[in-house]
Amino acid sequence: MDSELHAALVTAGFYPQLVSDVLEDALAGYTVVSHMVHLETHIDNAEVHRHVTALVVTNETLVVLHVDDEMLDEQGAHVSATVSTETVPLVRLGSIILSYGYYQPQNYKTGDQLMDLTVTASWSGSQRADLVPATCGDPQCDADHGYQGTLPKEDMVLRVSVEADGAAKVDEARRFARALRGASVRATIDAASGVVAGSAVAPSVAR
Repeated sequence: MDSELHAALVTAGFYPQLVSDVLEDALAGYTVVSHMVHLETHIDNAEVHRHVTALVVTNETLVVLHVDDEMLDEQGAHVSATVSTETVPLVRLGSIILSYGYYQPQNYKTGDQLMDLTVTASWSGSQRADLVPATCGDPQCDADHGYQGTLPKEDMVLRVSVEADGAAKVDEARRFARALRGASVRATIDAASGVVAGSAVAPSVAR
């Protein structure tokens, strides 16, 4: 296990040894190029739920790990955890979309703090439907105009914000997104030119 990655899991504090062992198994000896650990917390009625997502880029793959836990009794004395991992070859990555959010853009200056970043990546071709009732624009019209919507392809959507996660986490997410995008481009070029990943003759990609 990469020491910086392990330290990030410990800092997240969500079953770090369990997550570390499962992630090490998923990495299967691949060298860590870049990583990101994202901890989310939300409150459902009187219960507090936490989720951890760990994203790891190697020279050949993107490893996605997600952890959920569940209380089996009202006192919380009995808890179960589910750790899911997916290993995606970089050559299978489709689009990688980065959405940048800035406050008061009319006053933007180079170097201003990025307020939030959303990273969207797809690889399986699966789609979800976002449908809403269609309208004709007439507020008095009650006719059925059917539905309208989109069919976005997205296997992973991760949003980090200064307000919820802090400026350091947003900057970390941007560095990770750049590394993921660069690794994906290199893998695509290597595959197109028939170069084996990790080869010394692999073409370089301008950053």
